Amino acid sequence: MSENFTPDPSSEESMRRARMIRLALVIFALVVAAWGIGDRLMTRSRLAQSTLEAAIPTVTTLSPTSSPDGESLLLAGNTQAYAEAAIYARTSGYVKSWSKDLGAHVHKGAVLAVIETPEVDQQLRQAQADLENAKAAYEIARSTDERWKGLVATESVSKQDAEQKAADAAMKHAGVRSAEANLARLHELQQFKHVQAPFDGIVTQRSTDVGALVSAGQNAGAPLFRMADVHRFRIYSAVPESYASQIVVGSKADVSFEGRAGSYVATIVSTAEAIDPTTRTLQIEMQMDNKQDLLLAGAYARVHLDLGRQSGLPRIPVTALLFRSDGLWVATTADRHRVHLRKIIPGRDFGTDIEVREGLDPNNLVIANPPDSLIDGAEIRVAPGKGR
Repeated sequence: MSENFTPDPSSEESMRRARMIRLALVIFALVVAAWGIGDRLMTRSRLAQSTLEAAIPTVTTLSPTSSPDGESLLLAGNTQAYAEAAIYARTSGYVKSWSKDLGAHVHKGAVLAVIETPEVDQQLRQAQADLENAKAAYEIARSTDERWKGLVATESVSKQDAEQKAADAAMKHAGVRSAEANLARLHELQQFKHVQAPFDGIVTQRSTDVGALVSAGQNAGAPLFRMADVHRFRIYSAVPESYASQIVVGSKADVSFEGRAGSYVATIVSTAEAIDPTTRTLQIEMQMDNKQDLLLAGAYARVHLDLGRQSGLPRIPVTALLFRSDGLWVATTADRHRVHLRKIIPGRDFGTDIEVREGLDPNNLVIANPPDSLIDGAEIRVAPGKGR
């Protein structure tokens, strides 16, 4: 007897539901995976875009300015007396007395000190005796020469003997002149026992005292005195090379001193006519009156030079410069998105600003504080506003 098998409808329904749940789970997993991959791709794209944007430097720009009219140059000045001299002894001996001390105002020829010269005095007496001896020898030789000239006429002596007597007389005469010259020299040395002022001025140093042993000559030790003529001053300043062409001999300068109110007028009298290769400066000499003795030699001076009307060349801050191996460059931008590097030839240096002689147009927008890594054609982002 055969038996028929009939499936359970509830079991088939359960299986169908299980398959649908599994399919839904697979679809959900695929959706979640797709969403995660898409989100990562979008995040990576945004990160790459932000990285590119961050790599673009943000800069500020400025417009070059022009040099103002009537600009002046401030320089340091070294003040010196119009004439200054160290006074040494011209004869050897002992200081007998001195009459002028530090700060004394003296006239030319005034006696500063007196030196005792016993050795020179003795040499002078000996030279006088030598002169008298030379004169006596010459008189004998001269009279002998005259007698022998008469004997030659009568042929009583030979002509050769007469010529010898004449030569002896000439030699004795030369000895007289030599003794006279030596005596005059010692007279001059004796005059030097009075140390005198070489010009009108002030005694700025005394380095001797009574009883001090002094020797003649500059290499014998310290000078006895130092003097300075301060009725007029010489002022020396170093002008930067970029300003050298504007220095004119005869032009005026305002000079001020520490602790002194107001300013004084000095005149440029000469220049070195050459640039010092070490400092790249031009030395100039100015002179000014000090007839009232209000100023002191050696004082530090501030020199103001009026440079007159300027050329109108563009000026930019030194922070806008790019220092490269081949010279100075500036970074400019025309469309506010790209860099254009320009090589420039600098002019005068004003400290915080520099003048540009060639390579920059006054209408160019210059990038302030450009990074050293900036290259020509690089993309930039210009910040709102200008650097100045």
